[in-house]
Amino acid sequence: MINTNIKSVLELLNTFSTEEICIEYLEQIRWGGIVESPFDSTSQVYKCKGNNYKCRNTGKYFNVKTGSMFENTKISLRKWFLAIWLITSHKKGISSIQLSKDINVTQKTAWFLLQRIRACFGVENSNELEGVVECDETFIGGKNKNRHKDKKVKNSQGRSFKDKTPVMGMLQRDGKMNAFVVPDTKRNSIQPLICRFVNPETTRLISDEWFGYTGLNKYYDHKVIDHSKKEYVSLQDESVHTNTIEGSWKILKSSVSGMYNHVSRKHLQKYVDEFVYRFNLRKYPDNEKFKHLLLNSDVRTKYKDLAA
Repeated sequence: MINTNIKSVLELLNTFSTEEICIEYLEQIRWGGIVESPFDSTSQVYKCKGNNYKCRNTGKYFNVKTGSMFENTKISLRKWFLAIWLITSHKKGISSIQLSKDINVTQKTAWFLLQRIRACFGVENSNELEGVVECDETFIGGKNKNRHKDKKVKNSQGRSFKDKTPVMGMLQRDGKMNAFVVPDTKRNSIQPLICRFVNPETTRLISDEWFGYTGLNKYYDHKVIDHSKKEYVSLQDESVHTNTIEGSWKILKSSVSGMYNHVSRKHLQKYVDEFVYRFNLRKYPDNEKFKHLLLNSDVRTKYKDLAA
């Protein structure tokens, strides 16, 4: 068995010193010692030359990369593993420019690797939440006051988001978080997400006074903080507030603005998934974050879908 109690980049490189070792470890992670055809899980499998296998029922050939984010990649698994370690261990992420320097590839290749990795982060963005759950929305985009005069957007204050993209989030206190890019912050956009992921039987739901949350008291023990009246913690019950999720938005925004020069609306959900993955696994050691992503690497992303 390959030692996975890795604590640094140096240990990672020493542990996965060859491509064969990387393949062997990926086979352990994905198959657990029993090779399974991605085309027919019931089929008998034949070992072929190199690290390839053949599915008897379909006649198709495959390897451990098939059906995963590594499929058809020309980049070595050593570089993939290093990229995964760097992006999962950095608290605020890593830019494609920096990654290209760290693993010695072009910036275009580094961006593609990052986007494939981000596509796997969604595994941590579909949690069932219960207990005390805070709900809130935020808006991702540049600040109007910081723009040049000829680039300012009129009537974009407050919840008007002509120049920004709304993100809706749910956070379980002392637990996990879900967050999603939404078309707007109206009731029909945010309440279905809450009802899908928040358990109504064991939950105390807390939000601000925004009308998009109106009516949730039919399903939840719904408490409201009225920010319009400068209320941030309930005078009747100090546990009623949305300070936890509002604090998490600051981390997301500082990451997007501080690490990445530009994030399009098309790809924003992937960056949100990355933030949620990092937030939910914040108490895990780096080697567990690394392993968790490999365990959930069965998401295939094609370049044409990213570049379209």
